[in-house]
Amino acid sequence: MVHLEKINRKNVWDILRLKVAEPQKGFVSPNDVSIIEAYAANAADGHFFPLGIYDDDIPVGFVMIGFDVDDYWDYAPQIARGNYGIIRLMIDEARQGKGYGRTGLKLALEYIKSFPCGAAEFCWLSYKPQNEAARNLYLSLGFAETGEMYGDESIAVYGL
Repeated sequence: MVHLEKINRKNVWDILRLKVAEPQKGFVSPNDVSIIEAYAANAADGHFFPLGIYDDDIPVGFVMIGFDVDDYWDYAPQIARGNYGIIRLMIDEARQGKGYGRTGLKLALEYIKSFPCGAAEFCWLSYKPQNEAARNLYLSLGFAETGEMYGDESIAVYGL
């Protein structure tokens, strides 16, 4: 059964071994960078949740959820304030094309809807416009593009 697990000392190395396919490397930060960012944000009173996506006991991907902004997040998009965000989503190259991205995103949305940091109106995410696979996945699950950009990435929102 596919589920999410908090990253901890027991499973962090399994998550760090996951990699996206070579053509996708420009679309998502490596998991080590994401976990470091989560730790640094949480140390500054931020709210980041790095989670492994597992199929039973096999790690297949990684998702990182954030809430609101911290004092050190320069140029945060306005939608991030008081809302949840899916900051990262990746599926290991050996596990792609099996529905794990869709299932992992649905599980992330379920987690967000439990409002671990309090109520919010939206969940947002951003992606590079040339990443058609990600765009199609997000739109198919109810995200809507806002027309705004976060750096060189398109922003999409999901009503909670």
